[in-house]
Amino acid sequence: MSDTADDNGLAGLSNLRTIADYQFGAGAGNALFPPDESVTVKRTTSGRPQQVHADAGRLVSFGTDGRFTLGLEGGRRLHAALEHPAYRVVVDDESEPFVRDEKNVFTKFVLEVGPEIRPGDEVVVVHERGEVIAVGTARLGAEAIEDFETGMAVNVREGAPATD
Repeated sequence: MSDTADDNGLAGLSNLRTIADYQFGAGAGNALFPPDESVTVKRTTSGRPQQVHADAGRLVSFGTDGRFTLGLEGGRRLHAALEHPAYRVVVDDESEPFVRDEKNVFTKFVLEVGPEIRPGDEVVVVHERGEVIAVGTARLGAEAIEDFETGMAVNVREGAPATD
């Protein structure tokens, strides 16, 4: 079941914006779901939103826990809208090809991390040049990511292919 999002019905666009603002901070809702853009909301048979797509790709999936999981396009939009380094994990050249290939991010390759990140948070993985290279789920909090020399920092869900 799929429909074009509007502001009525179960978890309409305004509700999805509110959830995004709560999860990622003020402004995230409008960044992910701009008022002047048409997005498609795929719903379950019961009417619960399942995925939100724009022309450029999947923005988010809506988990049964009421939180979003980011799609690559959603990560790009958050990266453009949120103040650096919010909800970002910045990695170096050495790990870039692996992360793009959807391999996980390990703490020793992290150069910078958003201080608000907690385990389980959705994050945008960014190359030190500033390009979004993946999205995923933080496995450690910001302080642990900075302090640990070994361990998984981010479970990568979707990587961005290199653009040569």
